[in-house]
Amino acid sequence: MIRIAAPAAFALLALGGAPAAQAQAVNCNWYADTALKQQQQNELRKCGFTGAEWSTSRTAHLAWCGTQPPDRWKAQAQKREQQLAGCKK
Repeated sequence: MIRIAAPAAFALLALGGAPAAQAQAVNCNWYADTALKQQQQNELRKCGFTGAEWSTSRTAHLAWCGTQPPDRWKAQAQKREQQLAGCKK
């Protein structure tokens, strides 16, 4: 559970639909953090994976995630994980 200050909580309630937006923000933060960790492994292990999904930009990962349904960003994170698992370098 995320704790937010009372003024922020009232602001979120005033926005309407805020719980969904808050959940998306939490999910996209996880996605971006995971994508960056996976990219670090890509570089460390010299796997050579490239493309937007292997970006070193947290902002780019957050922006992409924010436009995708959960099944899409989850699948993308799983795909990178599978690619890393196949990299034996």
